[in-house]
This record gives sequence, C-alpha cells and structure tokens, in this order.
Amino acid sequence: MSVHLVVVEHRRDWPAHFPPALVVTVQDYLATPEYQKLRDVRVLNLCRGYRYLSLGYYCSLLAEARRHRVIPAMRAITDLSAKAIYSLGAEDLDAQVHRSLSRRIAREAGRSAFEMDIYFGRCADEALQDLAEEIFDLFPCPLLRVQFEHDSKWRISAIRPLTLPAVPAERHELFVAAFETYVSKRWRTPKVRETARYDVAILHDPAEKLPPTSARGLRKFVRAGKKLGLSVDLITRKDYGRLAEYDALFIRETTAIDHHTYRFAKRAQAEGMVVIDDPDSIVKCTNKVYLHELLSANRVPVPRSRVLQKGQLEHLPADAVSYPAVVKIPDGSFSRGVHKADNREQLEQFARALLRESDLILLQEFVPTEFDWRIGVLNREPVFACQYFMSKHHWQIVKHGEGGRFTEGGARTVAIDDAPAMVVKTALAAANLIGDGFYGVDLKQFGERVVVIEVNDNPNVDPGVEDAVLGDRLYELILADLARRLDGRRTR
Repeated sequence: MSVHLVVVEHRRDWPAHFPPALVVTVQDYLATPEYQKLRDVRVLNLCRGYRYLSLGYYCSLLAEARRHRVIPAMRAITDLSAKAIYSLGAEDLDAQVHRSLSRRIAREAGRSAFEMDIYFGRCADEALQDLAEEIFDLFPCPLLRVQFEHDSKWRISAIRPLTLPAVPAERHELFVAAFETYVSKRWRTPKVRETARYDVAILHDPAEKLPPTSARGLRKFVRAGKKLGLSVDLITRKDYGRLAEYDALFIRETTAIDHHTYRFAKRAQAEGMVVIDDPDSIVKCTNKVYLHELLSANRVPVPRSRVLQKGQLEHLPADAVSYPAVVKIPDGSFSRGVHKADNREQLEQFARALLRESDLILLQEFVPTEFDWRIGVLNREPVFACQYFMSKHHWQIVKHGEGGRFTEGGARTVAIDDAPAMVVKTALAAANLIGDGFYGVDLKQFGERVVVIEVNDNPNVDPGVEDAVLGDRLYELILADLARRLDGRRTR
C-alpha cells in the first residue's frame, strides 16, 4: 500500500485538528537519506510556494528523481509558472467557464470578476464543482486560486497555487474532506493530445554566442531534411505564434526553465507536436541537483557530492570537504555558475553568492582530467562519442572572461566502438533515466573509475566536431528519429 507523505515548510502549517498524517518538513525531506530510499511513496507537496529554485520547487523536483509520485508534479509547477504557459491549457475550458459562471452569477451591474479556491479538485460551490474538477485535471496542484474576468464573456484570467496557511478557518472542513478523498483515490497522469504531419521547425537564436549548433550545422539539418522528405524551417523566438503550423519542433538553442525555449517546448507538446527537447527533459537536465539525486538513486556513478541548503554551510565540519572542491548552481550551462574552491574561504565565498540565487547548491569533489567524454544518445542508442579537452591553462572546457569573451578547448571524435565500453554503458544508463530523446552525457574517466558529470538535453551538433565520424549521416539520424515518431503517431 502506498505511503502518503505530507511535506510542509513548517510543522505549524498542519494544525492539530487536520487529519492524522505522516507530516515532514521540506528541509527534512530534502536532507534525510532515509526518504530517498522509500519506495511506493506519494508526496503531497504543501510548501508555501513553488517558485523556481525554491524549497517547494526542489521538493517536487527531487521527489521525481527519487521516483516518488508527487503533487504538484514538475509539469504542473512549470505550467503554472507563467500565464504564457497555463493559458494554453485554459483556452480549452473557455466555453465551460462561460456556461458555468453565467449560470452561477446573477446578472449584477458592473460584476466583471470572480474568484474561486480549489482544494484537491473540490470547491465550496457545488454549482461550480464540475468546472473545479476540470481545472484540477489540467493543473493538478493541491491548492489553487482561480480568477475569472468578464468582458464579452467569462474566462480565466489567472491561476495560481494557494498556500496552506492562506486557507481560511471556515474552509478547513472542506479542505480536510477534499484531502481525505484525494488520498484514497488512484493518482492519474494527464494525457497529451496527438497529431501527425511532416513539417519540422528548428528553433535557434542567430545571436547566441555558444549555440548548440552553428549556422553551418543548421544548414546541414535543412539539407538532411530535404533528403528525408521533411520540410525543415529555421525559426526564432518571434515565431511563437506560428508554432502550431508545424508537426515537430527541434530546439537548437540553449534551454532554460525561465526562458522562451521552455515555453516553446510546452506549447509544442500542448499542440500534440513531436518535440526535442521535450519539456520534461529540459526540467530534468537543467537542474544539477535533480540529476545528482536521480543518478544516485539509480546507482549510476557520480562524483562524491553533497547538497547544501541555506544555513548549512556554517555547520559544515572542516574535514567534510576535500580541496579543491567544485561548487555549482543547479541550472548553470556551458561552465557558467561552476566554481573551483581551493580552500574553505573560497568555498564560503562561492557558496554564499550562489545561495543568493538558489535555495540549494551542489558541492562536489574535483576530478581532474585532461578531457571529458561526451556520449550523444538518441532514442536510447549512442550516436557519437567525443572527447572535449580543457581550455588552455584552465580546469574547464569553456573559460569565460570579461565582457562575455570565452575560450574553448579542442575536441576529438571517435567511433562508438572505439570509445571505452564502460563509458558508453554508463552514459546510456544515465540518459535512459531521463527519457528517449536526444541527450549528451558528460563523463570523466580516471583509472578504472567512470562518473557522470551531467546530462545535457540539447547537446552540441556541429560540423567538424560531433559529426567528424558520421558526417552528414548524423544530421539525418536525428531528423529520421523525428520522422519515426511522427510515423508512429500516424499508425495509432
């Protein structure tokens, strides 16, 4: 039988008159190893907020890494993070919203706004219960506050998570009933609409200094598409409104959660398009703390690491860290937000700076190597193997300087069969935990030890580097996989 774990920021958030439950603080859930080992767990994340990189955000993120079922899931958190995203789903409810509110609200002079709270799919007004359930199905978050407005008709103007302390005392009985009903039900996963056509959009940014694919590489994708019978267009962020004209989206721009690349991926998924990078892969790969938990929980080797919360640094024993040590912000990319601390003073300096941006950071052992391995994985199969060498007189592949300047180390690509078998095997184990998309797994090999540094959701594909062994065949393999996914949807 499943264990229901109620996670709160403060124990007082779950008052004594609420139902008996296994209640833990988010700090304990994140930091106590015993919770990582639990199986068949349902986590009810009732933190006071889910903003990006907050404790509530990390609660759901790491719950998924631990294979715990969690509400709200990361998909719901990111759906609710910006109106540009949640409006896509809310549009499907427009007709029902107008019908329900037109019946519920008597015609009042000047009445143009209405607000409704939803607790695990339940609302206080029985006349609006069907609508509340529909909204909760689209945005499964424990507590929601939905705002409606009327111009020519009633529509949803905002959907926001509601904090548990904000539930008024007179609604506690409703909350308790909704909670008890919810935990007794089977948890479901929302479905995504499907479609099937053959027009491919490649999202890129012509001004990006370190793009995943150069302009020359993008032209190779366009030519490969023609050879495969696919119409490939290069689009930019200004083409958001045209995205639904295409059948598949391939993102060739550095991704981030609080960024238009993620909104494009969400929009593509909502439209039933095939999309690489898919939104779930972006969420999983862009956060190093999540990856650390996911890989560790599944016994994929990683450098010795420690997750630090605010306030823990001061109590960290002097002998708990070996120097040099690496300090990382969870969502850095291209070596940004990663620092090497040679002593305790530097560790505290870097950690305090990073903890101003994120509630959690990652402290990791320093593993010196001449190069990092990058194994490209597509649909659970390796497609290229590269050695990325450290930048000259630097400990990282990319060395960032002042004014946005940077230098990169060299690269060498080998055939998959010529790469060390353990490196390829470990890379596949890591990538397969993320999904069946297109990933670049970065690893370090020293002696008999192989460890995964990170998994990238949009690995580089550039002429003369990643394609040095396969040539144009690499571009064709990637686009052919998009076509295969579209073909699979057509035959369903």
